[in-house]
Amino acid sequence: MDLSARWVLHLDMDAFFASVEQLTRPTLRGRPVLVGGLGGRGVVAGASYEARVFGARSAMPMHQARRQVGAAAVVLPPRGVVYSVASKRVFDAIREVVPVLEQLSFDEAFGEPAALVGADAAEAERFCEDLRRLVRERTGLVASVGVGSGKQIAKIASGLAKPDGVRVVGRAEEKTLLSGLPVRKLWGIGPVAEEKLHRLGIETVGELAALEGSEVASILGVTIGPALHQLARGIDHRPVAERAEAKQISAESTFAADLITLDQLREATGPIAEHAHRRLERDGRGARTVTVKLKKSDMSTLTRSATLPYATTDVATLLATARRLLLDPVDIGPIRLLGVGFSGLSDVRQESLFPELEQQEAELGDTRIPVAPPEPDSGGWRIGDDVTHPQLGHGWLQGAGHGVMTVRFETRCSGVGPTRTFPVDSPDIVRANPVDSLDWADYLSELADYQSTP
Repeated sequence: MDLSARWVLHLDMDAFFASVEQLTRPTLRGRPVLVGGLGGRGVVAGASYEARVFGARSAMPMHQARRQVGAAAVVLPPRGVVYSVASKRVFDAIREVVPVLEQLSFDEAFGEPAALVGADAAEAERFCEDLRRLVRERTGLVASVGVGSGKQIAKIASGLAKPDGVRVVGRAEEKTLLSGLPVRKLWGIGPVAEEKLHRLGIETVGELAALEGSEVASILGVTIGPALHQLARGIDHRPVAERAEAKQISAESTFAADLITLDQLREATGPIAEHAHRRLERDGRGARTVTVKLKKSDMSTLTRSATLPYATTDVATLLATARRLLLDPVDIGPIRLLGVGFSGLSDVRQESLFPELEQQEAELGDTRIPVAPPEPDSGGWRIGDDVTHPQLGHGWLQGAGHGVMTVRFETRCSGVGPTRTFPVDSPDIVRANPVDSLDWADYLSELADYQSTP
């Protein structure tokens, strides 16, 4: 293929987790929705654009996001299985037009459509608008698309396209677009590389591009330096290809000073596990096995693992399991590096019915990890649970406590539904499959037939 004639697109679903909640629960449309952990250590997995107006964003501590949004915030636990099905339908639709996709997560992917080889910018824009229209028609969800000569430019362009737009970056404007960006925006530049460049007075991508290749290699290393220099100059020939699924997702950190107490080790586990958890959420699968890696000051390494009864993305359960696996530095010696890994990755995840109880079991009695206290007399229900009623159909729990629960009965295609209040022990209210809130009977039937085919 003539690389000068290629167009690479980056499709990114807008506020995906929160948008799926608003899609399946019409009452939430237009309201500031926060999806994420509800406990004391909870983080935001997704924020609707209405919540972002107040400064809320992904990876922010939930307590901070709630404070910024105020009383209007609607906070919901993640429903991973619903996002997984919605994501599959999105990308099934896109693959009808762009057969090869390099899917990065639940909500974003690269494509290199053969139909756009040699096309001009106007044709590329029309193609992407048609693609966005297809996604909206099939799913009701909104995608933004960036287009450029390679992955780097396409990803930057999709950020410029948000929300709900297309941005095509032509060859003539690539250099101008790149040159003014902070170096951290360049693919592969992390905080360490950024600090090295800043110390030398290199603040922008344009300033990095202006260096000689040998200079960049001496600053950033002979392995990664030349590749980053090429990207800074707008040269990006990396192909778009289907990705092999990772077998493990992990994060680790080396400490400036060795950790010598169990309390220090427990405290350090939180941010490391949460970093790995954010990567797990982006991957779109749940984890069944948690592994802790401990490197001692003598450079020897110990690893310990535990396997849960089912794959999960519940951060409290995963974190509690990691903390349970820790060994006391008083017994084994000072710790210089700690890693947390998740494996046994699976698309099939069981929604947690009683997360507080499961977390307590994983902690084996450790009460130092704060969790959201249950409402009085809630009957084990939590806000956001999917339920069904024999006459009123599918609904979700808007509140529970003091012996009663309030349910909103609605799905994707019902419009804003009615609310009803029941005793928490009402036999008419039973737990439901969260996927039913999508109300995609035709698609789910096809999916089931496909999965059951030998």
